[in-house]
Amino acid sequence: MVKQYRKMIKISHEVPLCLLDESLKFNNYDYCLPHLMDKHEEYKNFFLKSKENGRHIMMDNSLHELGVPYTDERLFYWLQVLEPHEFFVPDYWEDKTQSIVSAKKWSEIQNGFPHITFIAVVQAKSINEAIECYQVYKDLGYKKIAFSYGASYYNEIHNHPNKAIGKALGRIQVINHLHNIGLIHNNDRIHLLGCSVPQEFGYHRLNSYIESIDTSNPVMAAIQGLKYDILGLEVKPTVNMNECFEMPLSEINMELLNYNIEQFKQINNL
Repeated sequence: MVKQYRKMIKISHEVPLCLLDESLKFNNYDYCLPHLMDKHEEYKNFFLKSKENGRHIMMDNSLHELGVPYTDERLFYWLQVLEPHEFFVPDYWEDKTQSIVSAKKWSEIQNGFPHITFIAVVQAKSINEAIECYQVYKDLGYKKIAFSYGASYYNEIHNHPNKAIGKALGRIQVINHLHNIGLIHNNDRIHLLGCSVPQEFGYHRLNSYIESIDTSNPVMAAIQGLKYDILGLEVKPTVNMNECFEMPLSEINMELLNYNIEQFKQINNL
């Protein structure tokens, strides 16, 4: 009998400043927020060292943290200095048109960075807009495309009484639908940005086109004192990275943190 092997999904859990070195033990790659490179010397030095050590780096555009993408000037600067392996081009929350316009502009900029994979993020207010957005990105030549966790229309796709679970199931259904209609191919490359509940990823793990995920969920849960059970969580932690980025190590329950991170792998069979 011939064994079938699936591609390993790369995982990164974003952490507060005090846990950056610790994160090297459990993250498959380092996830960089460029606005923090300008604000924190320690954060900047961590990523410059990661580059020096040959660690795989993905650089975000900081939309989730700032509400708008970081400035083009600073993104371009850090692309040149950090030379990340992958970069999320500026996108705009639930705004398909503006995100597509941005993706068109950055697809031309990408020619100057041939060794960096530029990633476009699907932004939409309906599944039809998501279909259009994904198709345009492919037509523009993007080799990797991302889906955010929190789009409002996910709850319309799956009207679960628990909104966090509904968003997780909604994203699963949207991605599966795009695959079923032939828009997402088995050899496509997809990144999943964040999650509402951590157990969502177990439903994606056998899909060959899911290449990487990032989520701070097990870390934020531990900081909030939430312990994963055998199924994960039914709520999304309310604490976020903006609130706890500079918290001291003494305030973090490391036993709970390590438990949640290990349980994250177990519940998703990753």
